[in-house]
Amino acid sequence: MRVITQQALGGPEVLTIADAPEPRPLPTEVLVRVTAIGLNPLEARLRAGEFPLIGQPPFILGWDISGVVEEAATWRFRPGDEVFGMPLFPRAASAYAEVVSAPALHLARKPPSLSHVEAAALPVVGLTAWQGLVDLGGVSEGARVLVHGGGGGVGHVAIQIAKALGAHVITTASGGKREFVEGLGADEVVDYTAVDFAEVIRDVDLVLDTLGGDAVERSLAVLRPGGHLVTAVAEGDSELAAEFEAAGMRFSGIAVDPDPVALRGLAELVEQGRLRVHVQETFPFERVADAHRLLDGGHLQGKLVLTV
Repeated sequence: MRVITQQALGGPEVLTIADAPEPRPLPTEVLVRVTAIGLNPLEARLRAGEFPLIGQPPFILGWDISGVVEEAATWRFRPGDEVFGMPLFPRAASAYAEVVSAPALHLARKPPSLSHVEAAALPVVGLTAWQGLVDLGGVSEGARVLVHGGGGGVGHVAIQIAKALGAHVITTASGGKREFVEGLGADEVVDYTAVDFAEVIRDVDLVLDTLGGDAVERSLAVLRPGGHLVTAVAEGDSELAAEFEAAGMRFSGIAVDPDPVALRGLAELVEQGRLRVHVQETFPFERVADAHRLLDGGHLQGKLVLTV
């Protein structure tokens, strides 16, 4: 099979296509013939050596996949099943490849209404948003939820999940993304390039942070007494956590993990027509370096996907 690997840390040019033996599924695993691969900003950081999650090169990046089961060493799937998921995270799944071996419990059946490209774009961002809003946040009908970075990967999915839970959704986004996030269901949009969100938003029950930086600390001002901040970026900041707790607020960090229950929940929302992942651009497998250059630039609207 072909894989996208790197022998050194660096820019997108270090990503190269090579031949590698196909993996073999262990008991309880399936072999997936990959159709599409979702790309995430974390992978650009790993490629560049900014975050040593999976060690030193050589390695193969990637977690988000959608494809067809080719071999099943489990009763959960059969050859021919269309599946999607985020296997093994945070351990290396080596998903920038034509074939991936994955635990069956880290996958779910692809919703028929989603293309493989859309399904590959969903797991990392969808699971992050679901675990932040549903599992950690406990968002319910009538809650006021602020989603930072509503036009990005996690943010645009989080808006839709929060709306499906019955929340009043406020989001920060650049002016150019206003129409996009309103189309996803955002009730209020604050253009962070024009105004300070901390001065115009109040009485929020839960803030979902996808940005990090000073947006986290400034979110303290928008929370109601006893409010809750869930961050997918600054989860390890003990000083911030202490500051929120001293003010009578809750502070939670989320590090996404494989979750078949949440995957099925996402699939159900898709089938109900209440969730759609937005793919800004697709790239063929051979143009992975071009895709990573776009990842490096930031300010994406939704996700980028490789097609295999």
